[in-house]
Amino acid sequence: MRIATFNVNSITARLPRLLAWLESSGTDVLCVQETKCSAEQFPHAELRELGYTAAVNATGRWNGVALISRVGLDDVTLGLPDGPDYEGVQEPRALSATCGGVRLWSVYVPNGREVEHDHYGYKLNWFRSLAAAVAEDASGPRPFAVLGDFNVAPTDEDVYDPAVFAGSTHVTPAERAALEALRAAGLSDVVPRPLKYDRPYTYWDYRQLAFPKNRGMRIDLVYGNAPFAKAVTDAYVDREERKGKGASDHAPVVVDLDLDRG
Repeated sequence: MRIATFNVNSITARLPRLLAWLESSGTDVLCVQETKCSAEQFPHAELRELGYTAAVNATGRWNGVALISRVGLDDVTLGLPDGPDYEGVQEPRALSATCGGVRLWSVYVPNGREVEHDHYGYKLNWFRSLAAAVAEDASGPRPFAVLGDFNVAPTDEDVYDPAVFAGSTHVTPAERAALEALRAAGLSDVVPRPLKYDRPYTYWDYRQLAFPKNRGMRIDLVYGNAPFAKAVTDAYVDREERKGKGASDHAPVVVDLDLDRG
């Protein structure tokens, strides 16, 4: 089974590229973040033509997550159980389902904006709710993973220049401690291989030629439990999909599983 996660930065803007990528990559299940559309606007018909069904948690404009599968989509849960509100609303940032016997979460962790901003505190609270929500599955016997845009670089090795990010979100000790607490529930970091250069960055800003200069970050992560990790045969960042006109500022992270091995 081939599973991927991809922050598409608007599925409407990216749809022709996304459909072509699904066909060429042979992906069975795709976790999508930042759909930037409502559930009614989601391209179900176009995906069905390729043999995929989708579960969507989206309300329009910002945020939004989805799971797109051609190997089944069962026991769908929309939202993060007991997740925190922001400005009185639980944002559409989480979705879980079982696909081909594998339980998956697609998550879009809050950005945090600035360390002094109330969105930063919301981000840390959101992480605590996520850790509580996945604890049972993380320690269970079924292959299980949380995939998505975590908006945190796990280590200094996961940013092109730590000095550039000093004092900003995505690299603070508290955010990295939140990732560690999530892993402590029984998950491990499935680190992909880069297709170019020596670090598997997954995000490059659109500005200042960040992509051609490889000034990136690894913030799109795959955290799997022991049965999931045991089944992994390969994992890589599809950097090619970040190239060209109309690309997202993120690249897909692709994971291959042999479930008979897991």
